[in-house]
Amino acid sequence: MTKEKELNHLAIIMDGNGRWAQKRHLPRVMGHKQGMQNIEKIALAANKMGVKVLTLYAFSTENWGRPTDEVSYLMKLPITFFDKFMPKLMENNVKVNIMGFLDELPEKTLAVTKKAMADTKNNTGMILNFAFNYGSRREITSAIKKIAEKVKNESINLEDINDELVNQELLTADLPYPDPDLILRTSGEQRISNFLLWQLAYSELAFTDKYWPDFNEEDLKKVIMDFQMRDRRFGKL
Repeated sequence: MTKEKELNHLAIIMDGNGRWAQKRHLPRVMGHKQGMQNIEKIALAANKMGVKVLTLYAFSTENWGRPTDEVSYLMKLPITFFDKFMPKLMENNVKVNIMGFLDELPEKTLAVTKKAMADTKNNTGMILNFAFNYGSRREITSAIKKIAEKVKNESINLEDINDELVNQELLTADLPYPDPDLILRTSGEQRISNFLLWQLAYSELAFTDKYWPDFNEEDLKKVIMDFQMRDRRFGKL
C-alpha cells in the first residue's frame, strides 16, 4: 500500500445519538449511552485494521449550550466508559489521549480523563484520541495568542512564524500523525462543526446516513476501503 493510501489518522464526528434515541421513542441520553458502547467496538475494530490514531469528537465547546440534564449526563460518560472498558483497552495495547480545554471539566470528569491517560501512557498500539470540550476556532485562537506572546517576548521573530510553528501550538501537536487522513461524519449531516479546521487542509471527507450507534465494524471496513481507492494529490498533479 502506498503512503498516500495508509489510513494513519481517522477522525470521526460521532453524530446522531439523540435522533437514534428519538426514533425509538427513548430519551436522548439513551442515545448517548448506546453511542458510548459503540465507541469500544469501533475503536477495537480500527485498531485491528491498522489505524494508528482514532480521534473521536465527543463533546464540543458549543455543546455546553444543550439542556443541563443532557450536559450532566455527557460529563458522566467518560467515568462510565473508562470504568467499564479500560481492561479491554489495556488488553489491546490502546493508548488514550484526551484533547480539549480540560480544565473546564467537572472535577470527577477531569480526574478520570487524567487517570485514563496515565494508565495507558506506556501502551504502544493505536492512540484513541478523544476531542472533549474541544473547539477548533478556540484552539487556533489560543495558538495565535501563544505565538503572539513569543513574538512580544522576543523569543521568536515575526519571520519565524510558519505552518510548522502553528502546528506545534495546536492540541494535536503531540500526536504522531496530527492531521487526519480521513474525517468521517455519521447521521447524514454534511458539515465539519468546528472540528480540526486547521488540520483538515488535505483530509479526505466521508459521510454516512447511519446514526453513530448503528455504525458498525462492516461500515468502518467499507469507509476504509473507499478511502484507499481515492487519489490523494495534496494540491499537486
